Amino acid sequence: MPHHTLNASPETCHWGYFDAGLAPALVVQSGDTATIRTVSGAPEVLPPEGFHVPPELLDIHKRSERPLPGHILTGPIAIDGAMPGDMLEIRIDKVALRTDWGYNVIRPLVGTLTDDFHETRHITIALDAQKNTGRLPWGLDLPLAPFFGVMGVAPPPAWGRISSIQPRAHGGNLDNKELVAGTALFLPVFVPGAMFSCGDGHGAQGDGEVCVTAIETALEGDFTFVLHKKAGLAYPRAETPTHIITMGMDPDLDQCVIRALRDMIVVLGEKAGLSPEDAYTLCSLAADLRITQTVNGNKGVHCMIAKSLLEQG
Repeated sequence: MPHHTLNASPETCHWGYFDAGLAPALVVQSGDTATIRTVSGAPEVLPPEGFHVPPELLDIHKRSERPLPGHILTGPIAIDGAMPGDMLEIRIDKVALRTDWGYNVIRPLVGTLTDDFHETRHITIALDAQKNTGRLPWGLDLPLAPFFGVMGVAPPPAWGRISSIQPRAHGGNLDNKELVAGTALFLPVFVPGAMFSCGDGHGAQGDGEVCVTAIETALEGDFTFVLHKKAGLAYPRAETPTHIITMGMDPDLDQCVIRALRDMIVVLGEKAGLSPEDAYTLCSLAADLRITQTVNGNKGVHCMIAKSLLEQG
């Protein structure tokens, strides 16, 4: 299948938002692969001298509009033939660092502990691609597990232009650290072409992303796009080599749990033929509910169950 490359630039990036009205930066066919290069961060988080700053990041700072607070996203990529009601499978084949630094920021009045931290704190974190570590200011070498915090399709046109900060049915700012190389994300299609964009590169993140930022950095990803016609998917799902993942996003963590669990019960019915009662029981015995993030307005919970449990019998 053809392989494409989409570099980050003022012409191929949109800063802070998703919008069904955006024109595609690239058009691919189902089954095609693409290398997508992303950048992260506003001017105030640039590192001191001595680090490599991708020149396209400076060009985006200079020339790109920033109509809403949020992330610099590369795209959108249109998948030829995708229509509302279809499902887009995004196979994440490879994720690699593009630079030797990342950053982390604490900001007042945002994050999980809004009453505890009242000053902005910005740190630059040196990244070592050879050792696959990030050096924190107090000397800790933290293992890296890079992934894209934002992966999403265009939202329904009636939503208009929406911030990239809140994750929703279209995906977006999922901040799910399970979505590393070798995994797949499944998203519903709301507009012709699906219109996939990604960004918000993370070198490492804990479940919760409690201070609002991870190790934010520039990443390059290799993706395969597979279109599933009339699949009827309503909400994001994912798969790792070993687990199935369902998701819930809502300002209330309890509602996140309910949505992720209800979808997992549906998945167990689809893939293993279990009744709702048997699926609910299996979730209680073997599924794990994990807090994805608590900082994006819509919080996140993901439910994970081992594929091996669905392959028996």
